[in-house]
Amino acid sequence: MKFAKNILETIGNTPLVRLNTITEDVPGLVLAKIESFNPGNSVKDRMALKMVEDAESDGRLQPGGTIVEGTSGNTGMGLALAAIVKGYKLICVSTDKQSKEKFDVLRAVGAQVVVCPTDVAPEDPRSYYSTAKRIAEETPNAWYVNQYDNPSNALAHYEQTGPEIWEQTEGKITHFVVGVGTGGTISGVAKYLKEKNPKIKIWGIDTYGSVFKKYHETGIFDEKEIYPYITEGIGEDILPENVDFDLIDHFEKVTDKDAAIFTRRLAKEEGVFAGNSCGAAIKGVIQLKKEFKENDVIVVLLHDSGSRYIGKMYNDEWMKSHNFF
Repeated sequence: MKFAKNILETIGNTPLVRLNTITEDVPGLVLAKIESFNPGNSVKDRMALKMVEDAESDGRLQPGGTIVEGTSGNTGMGLALAAIVKGYKLICVSTDKQSKEKFDVLRAVGAQVVVCPTDVAPEDPRSYYSTAKRIAEETPNAWYVNQYDNPSNALAHYEQTGPEIWEQTEGKITHFVVGVGTGGTISGVAKYLKEKNPKIKIWGIDTYGSVFKKYHETGIFDEKEIYPYITEGIGEDILPENVDFDLIDHFEKVTDKDAAIFTRRLAKEEGVFAGNSCGAAIKGVIQLKKEFKENDVIVVLLHDSGSRYIGKMYNDEWMKSHNFF
């Protein structure tokens, strides 16, 4: 009989699917790595489990302990699955810009959710960064995950996601495109792929209101670049240690409106029910179409499922209220 011993054994080996309509004007073969096939419906399952197992092995996470993390939702879900199977408590700290569905899902799988204001500086005690650290310090037998700076984040994608993409494309991949938040996915995959073939281009999708693109191009951390934005899961007002800028060839910014519109188009034109950052990634590929050739093999990673954005991008009234129609 073939069966998984628990839900964690179903993480990974997600499909690579050709996009046929939405990227028809893009030269080359565009393939989507659809991470919503993971049990927690996002790419974050991979690194969440890796971070937990590494913390167990070196003693940072003790039996019966409490996992504490700041998350936009998807990492929290991955941690929740690990916590359920392994017997830990979980406290997720997030921001009030995230979709209600994300919080509902986290509570459904037993996590305690603490919501913090979005529009405060990272060092502000009210920020979700500061709040998560404080809760971890105040909670007995707690472990603060810190996905932004935790090296196990990028390592998970170096060990798993990168090799999967290389094998699925039979080494023919020429470009890897993905939205950048903590930096773990792009940096881990980039390290593996560039070791296999240094000519592979790694392109990160950024959003307006984030510091990544300007910092990558100038080396300047410009606080004037920071302002509130709607797109979830990508962009930052900090520089996570997991973002290896030396491995990234280019950052492309996509507007909130385009990210939302292309999220919906993915569902209607390709049957791919994906999340908000996925629309941004697709629009980024289209914006960069002049950079591609007919024989290129472009892999764009789609982070998560559309189920967490029903009340936002997939809701007509919400789209109208933000003038996205």
